[in-house]
Amino acid sequence: MYEKLPYYMAYPLLFSCDDDRAERMDSEYLKSLYPDMPKRILPYVEEECDRMEYENSMIYDQYPDKLQLRLMCRRACENAAAHEEDLDRDQLWDLTGVILCEELYRRRCGRRRRNRRFY
Repeated sequence: MYEKLPYYMAYPLLFSCDDDRAERMDSEYLKSLYPDMPKRILPYVEEECDRMEYENSMIYDQYPDKLQLRLMCRRACENAAAHEEDLDRDQLWDLTGVILCEELYRRRCGRRRRNRRFY
């Protein structure tokens, strides 16, 4: 026989915001576990990503331009070096590049998730 489903089971998509919140909390917790140097660089990378986050930005292209990514990395490195005195400049470029790629990946996934349409 046909049994009536409870409302929350019939429409599971309404509770997807709990998943987003859990993912955001998990991401913030993992960022808090970063070692000292990446933790100090992260705000400069996030600032640069915030600056580039707009409609039709190159960071959302299927294949982002490598030159533009290097320019973003350079601006983040320059800001970090200007505000933080005792950073190891030899490692700064590589570490900033890795953190930038990880941050862009997180933002691109979030945008894809938000733009997904359910019919």
